[in-house]
Amino acid sequence: MELPQLRLLEILTFALDLVDQPGYTPAVSYAVKELFRTLQGEGANTGRVAVFCRFTGCNLWSGREQDRLKGTGGCSMWCDTDFVGTDGDGGGTFATAKELADAAFRTWGHSAELDCKPLIVCTGGEPLLQLDAELVAAFHEVGFEVAIETNGTKPVPTGVDWVCVSPKQGAELVVTSGQELKLVVPQEGFDPKDFEAMAFEHRFLQPKDGPDAAAALQHALSYCLEHPQWRLGLQSHKFIGIS
Repeated sequence: MELPQLRLLEILTFALDLVDQPGYTPAVSYAVKELFRTLQGEGANTGRVAVFCRFTGCNLWSGREQDRLKGTGGCSMWCDTDFVGTDGDGGGTFATAKELADAAFRTWGHSAELDCKPLIVCTGGEPLLQLDAELVAAFHEVGFEVAIETNGTKPVPTGVDWVCVSPKQGAELVVTSGQELKLVVPQEGFDPKDFEAMAFEHRFLQPKDGPDAAAALQHALSYCLEHPQWRLGLQSHKFIGIS
């Protein structure tokens, strides 16, 4: 049933007036595919116990098989991550930053008295569609060091402790500094030399998984041997059979 045009205009006018009120902040909720504890399987933090917060959604493609050809990043053709919906282990919709941070700390499952800084890895999909300064602060409040794994197309909010950027073919890169650069290879049109002037502490070449994985591994191996400023990045979690 359609609203009468006049009634619809009244609703829109009320909404605009509300947004203009001093102190108004829109309601925020966070959609999470899964929230789980594991070992970080790749990059400079490989082997470290962490809580993974996998956010729903990505700005480069929908995550649905029927939309792979419609993706705006080349990664839509080889991405193997399920980031659709909120039905994974620990997933759901969290009404506030505190609610999500508390759920993440329960997932960590260890005493706050341990001589060990808890790590939360915010990933996706694309975590920077949802991760904001309020949520980063809430994670800090319960004791987490906050890491992100991002495609680098969205600005990083204040307070993130560890930034891992994985550029994607066809997507504009706006995050050009951080702790870790993870370049999946081969990607048509990408030359690792184009990224060497960027301010990252660690640089990894990660072989693309899939039917041509063996050739991708050889490509990355050969390049690293000739360019030692790059390190070989492997997804060890896949070798040992953990998430």
